[in-house]
Amino acid sequence: MPGRIIKGFSFMLNGEPVKVSAPPGHTLLEVLRYILHLTGTKDGCSSGDCGACTVLLDGKPVHSCLTLISQVEGRSVVTVEGVDDYVVKAYADEGAVQCGYCTPGLVVTTYALLQQQPTTSVEEIKDMLRGNLCRCTGYTKIIKAVQKAAGEKV
Repeated sequence: MPGRIIKGFSFMLNGEPVKVSAPPGHTLLEVLRYILHLTGTKDGCSSGDCGACTVLLDGKPVHSCLTLISQVEGRSVVTVEGVDDYVVKAYADEGAVQCGYCTPGLVVTTYALLQQQPTTSVEEIKDMLRGNLCRCTGYTKIIKAVQKAAGEKV
C-alpha cells in the first residue's frame, strides 16, 4: 500500500501565520483539533448540521467539518480562541452557556455578525444564528448575550 500523501499548507490562524503538514483530504476541523491542538472548535455532527465547528474563513462563518484544509491555503481562519473577549464575556454574563458544546460555534458566529453590523435586531440575530443548534436551551439567553456583546462593541 502506498504511503499517505502529506502536503504543507500555510494560512493565517487567529492573526498568526501557520504552516501545517496534513493530507489534503483532512478537514480544517481535523487539523485544528488533532494537529494544532486547538480544541475549542467542537465536532458535533461531522455533517455541517449543528454549527459547533463554526470558524471564520476570511471573516465569514463556515463549518470546519466540511472545509478541507486545502481550501484554506493563503487565507485567514479565526477560531473561538481568536475571538475578542467581550463576546465570550457576554455569553458568560447572560448565562448563555449550559453544556458548552455549541458555545464555540455560537460565539464565533456572534463575533462575525458584530464585525459586519455592530447593532442588530432580534430578527437579524436569529437569522445569523440559524445554522447553530443548541440542544440545552431555548435561545433566549443566547439572543440576550448577542445583544449584550453588541452593546459592548459600540
